[in-house]
Amino acid sequence: MIIKGKKVNLRAIEKSDLEFLHKWSNDPEINYMLGGWHFPSSMQDQEKWFNSLSLTSNNQRFAIEVPELGLIGMANLVDINWKDRNGFHGMLLGDRDIRGKGYGVDTIMAISRYAFEELGLIRLDGSMIEYNTASLAVYQKCGWKVEGYKERFYFRKNQWWRQVIVGITSEDYFELVHKNGYWQ
Repeated sequence: MIIKGKKVNLRAIEKSDLEFLHKWSNDPEINYMLGGWHFPSSMQDQEKWFNSLSLTSNNQRFAIEVPELGLIGMANLVDINWKDRNGFHGMLLGDRDIRGKGYGVDTIMAISRYAFEELGLIRLDGSMIEYNTASLAVYQKCGWKVEGYKERFYFRKNQWWRQVIVGITSEDYFELVHKNGYWQ
């Protein structure tokens, strides 16, 4: 199954994607903008990660593909909690030249539509490093709200940074789509 946005398709990650994912996972500029702990990653580690992906998992990862460009990034819908009907979303857009062209907005909207209209979730959460203002702006454009901060959460370049906690409810998503007609 492919999750269709207006500009992007979200599909299963294939072994042929690993070359790009390996490149991006080792890019210091990309890693500086993402949360988590980063070490240099070998292709063997990438393949081990790929082999752990499962359709039956509560942690789903998707390749972000644009028909005319091919693979441009990766998105996730993880920590899916079926009882409380929520999950966590994040994404990575690869090469710099594809950023700022609406692919991030479309990815977030496609994930939101899938989570709320197909899976029946009622809430999505996310987070980012406070200096990643471009990411925050994209999520806010998609109806996500800043819900708080965690102090001294990330350590980058010998400095502590806050984690920005963001979220969206299904009601907020449906209200946004009604107002802006995104899917029409």
